[in-house]
Amino acid sequence: MIFKGVGDTRPYPDHGYTTPRQWAKIAPQQVRLDQLVTTKTTLDLTQLLSEDSTFFGDLFAHVVQWRETLYLEDGLHRAVRAALAQRPVLHARVLVLDD
Repeated sequence: MIFKGVGDTRPYPDHGYTTPRQWAKIAPQQVRLDQLVTTKTTLDLTQLLSEDSTFFGDLFAHVVQWRETLYLEDGLHRAVRAALAQRPVLHARVLVLDD
């Protein structure tokens, strides 16, 4: 299995991070794919196959840690690319939410 789980919602409370500038304040780190629970069940193939999919966005995936679980909020296409390349980790910005 690639991910720890596949979800279709964000089970954690709203964190207020809506702009790339806010996320940029969090240093990226490596996260294992098998520790992530997705918050989306569908993937846009144009994003997955696009060479410039990060042109207007962040270079790193966005992960929210809540109740000891890591949720992949943004960057599903990056995670799937990593899995297809047989890389077990993904560089992501991890926002830790307190319960």
